[in-house]
Amino acid sequence: MPSSPLISAEELAVRLNDNRWVVIDCRYDLADSEAGSVAYLDGHIPSARYADLEKDLAVLPKDHEGRHPLPEPHLFAAKLGKWGIGSHNLIAVYDDQGGMFAARLWWMFRWIGHDAVWVLDGGLGAWRASGNSLEKGLPDWVPADFNFHQVHHEWTVTAQEIPALLERGLTLLDARLEDRYCGVSEPIDHAAGHVPGAINYPFILSLKNNGQFYEPSVLKEKFAKGLGGKDRDLIVMCGSGVTACHLLLALKIVGFPDGQLFAGSWSEWIQDPHRPIRVGPDP
Repeated sequence: MPSSPLISAEELAVRLNDNRWVVIDCRYDLADSEAGSVAYLDGHIPSARYADLEKDLAVLPKDHEGRHPLPEPHLFAAKLGKWGIGSHNLIAVYDDQGGMFAARLWWMFRWIGHDAVWVLDGGLGAWRASGNSLEKGLPDWVPADFNFHQVHHEWTVTAQEIPALLERGLTLLDARLEDRYCGVSEPIDHAAGHVPGAINYPFILSLKNNGQFYEPSVLKEKFAKGLGGKDRDLIVMCGSGVTACHLLLALKIVGFPDGQLFAGSWSEWIQDPHRPIRVGPDP
């Protein structure tokens, strides 16, 4: 098995002959919620299931929550079983945006204790570039039982916990692009800016132009520069807990300890008008 949380297109192509492997397509477009499923039906990696960000990797938010709350673990496991995925399966996940959405599913599998999951490095683009074929329509599968025995509740934090954790010296990383972090633009949420004290580390810094991750040695240098040596006690956030998982994946690639996910992220933080907001770079 790959020792990295990434798997190459060449490695995955070989493993598709092993029926223990299940592939999941996570393509999504925040501007067009149906685009991912339409693209999936038009062509996907053979036998891949489709996971929709809003329908499968999140639940409808309540008034105080962010845009993409995590589903209850038992409901997530039940959905995996409906897709014919059992606890014995080895999972590969992909999208077409450098792992932006696939990383959320990668993290969720590990959140419920299933570590046998990998992200296709370079996504669908790398698969096509390697000369591999696609199939159309829905594949056949038989429902299975996905049994999990632990949930890493310690991997998530809430908006209410953030101030105390920062006071204790934990480091909060914001994976959004710099313009959103600084409040120059905010195309999605109703308030702009960032949590005071958060360090901006955009998730795209981990990716080459072809959508593949930089080599671990390069990533490590980037993190050393961006985090100022703060590689422990990390909390990661973004707009709604999606690209934050991409940053957690990059941290895992270089061997950093598992950080915590502020799952509600910015879209949860701003639900309470009394919470402080900083605009511009953090001092």
